[in-house]
Amino acid sequence: MPANNLLIRPCATADLPAVAAIYADSVRRGTGSFELEPPDLVEMQRRFADQQARNLPWLAAESAGTVLGYAYAAPFRPRPAYRFAVENSVYVAEAGRGRGVGRALLAELIARCEATGARQMVAVIGDSANIESIALHAAQGFVRSGLVANVGWKFGRWLDVVMMQRALGPGHHTPAP
Repeated sequence: MPANNLLIRPCATADLPAVAAIYADSVRRGTGSFELEPPDLVEMQRRFADQQARNLPWLAAESAGTVLGYAYAAPFRPRPAYRFAVENSVYVAEAGRGRGVGRALLAELIARCEATGARQMVAVIGDSANIESIALHAAQGFVRSGLVANVGWKFGRWLDVVMMQRALGPGHHTPAP
């Protein structure tokens, strides 16, 4: 069931306390992020400002005045040849899970990244057992492009990284501008 009156919009500075809380819960309880300690609000503000300076999308999902999730695109790698590839991140609050929030965020993020001229979007999914994230990405046209086995240690176990990828716009079928 979709969240009532779900609004996907650019994230604002005022949303960052909610964003930080959503991410902190994911760090503390989940394996989607390999961070071991949640960053504080000041660090989240720094990360947000960094993304804003790059003119890459950072979105919030809001329903009834509550931020239920967020998503953003970051450069896939720093070297210039990677400039047409972005990596996505999607985090949804417990109250928004199973309600289409992640799907709506990722769909809008894809559209906005295509509008910037990005040609590939990469998902670096923590934990091969993270079937919800893998399914979310597959439903949005991502295909599995790799597995990096046993590279993270969290919660007393080794974690894999699942790589998924999706072409944006013309993808690799035409030269880059």
